[in-house]
Order: sequence, then structure tokens, then C-alpha cells
Amino acid sequence: MRAARKAGTVDKRTVADVEKVIAELPRLAGPAEPVALIHGDLWAGNVLWTERDAHLVDPAAHGGHRETDLAMLTLFGLPHLDRVLAAYDEAAPLAPGWRERTALHQLHPVLVHAVLFGGSYGAQAGQLARQALRAG
Repeated sequence: MRAARKAGTVDKRTVADVEKVIAELPRLAGPAEPVALIHGDLWAGNVLWTERDAHLVDPAAHGGHRETDLAMLTLFGLPHLDRVLAAYDEAAPLAPGWRERTALHQLHPVLVHAVLFGGSYGAQAGQLARQALRAG
């Protein structure tokens, strides 16, 4: 957030809204879950499809919340996304309200994009912060 503000890619309202999200994070994050091994950079470009299946490439693997990877797939789009999400939820059921928490998990990568690429990512970060607050 500070880097995006310093770069001039977010406005004061977005800063205030992100600070509210940070303050309310324990409430917004949903039920406690154990740390999961996540891909860490799971967007459509890091999913390679074959005729039979898909392979994940270029991981930035780390321990995190498993909803984060799903939120990244939703953020940048993925072929067969609904099918992937349904299969994940069937194999490892997600906590109630996980779809409503998607904006929360998208906020950090969008802020990173605001710092790196500018453009409309700063405004999108503000929208995601407000959406996360409304969902919580």
C-alpha cells in the first residue's frame, strides 16, 4: 500500500479503505484454517493445458491461505474456471462464504500491479477494498 501511494497509483480514499481492511482483517478473513501450500502466482498464464489435463508452472510456492490461489484464478480469468472451482470445492470443501472473500484475497496482487504497472490497478484496489469490507 505504501509503495502504491508513493508511486502515486492510489488515491487517499483507497489508502483509507485498505487501512480499514487491514484493521478488520481478523473479521474479514473467515474461519481459521491451517496454513496451506499454495502456488502463489496462479493466473491463467501459469496453467498449461493438454488434451487430458492441466499443469501448473512457474510457482512462487509458499504457505498461505488456500482461497488466495482461487482468487487469483478468478482475478485474471481461466478457461473452465467454474469447473475448476467446483472440482476444488468437491475435493477439499471450502469454508462458507469463500466466494465473498475473493476480493479480500485479490487486494494484495492488485496493489502489487498498481505499483508495477500503474494504470487502472489503483482504482481497482480501492474497489476491492470496499467490496471486501461490504462482504465482511
